[in-house]
Amino acid sequence: MTRKIPRRFAGLFMGLLMALSMGLIMSLVVTTINLGLHGDFFVKWMTAYAGSLPIGLPTALLVTPVVKSIVDRMTE
Repeated sequence: MTRKIPRRFAGLFMGLLMALSMGLIMSLVVTTINLGLHGDFFVKWMTAYAGSLPIGLPTALLVTPVVKSIVDRMTE
């Protein structure tokens, strides 16, 4: 049997996963555009990712419930 997170934490968990995955992808794209691929690319990318998390994580946690509420009102 697998352990599951209680449903009451679904929004929080979704926001966390969205922040982590989107921050990783966005920092990859922006780092590639700005610096190109070179020897220390991975270090620069991870530095950019670590720098984006303090902004991205709280933003995603605050925005996710608002967006979910808007989508719930707009859909059947």
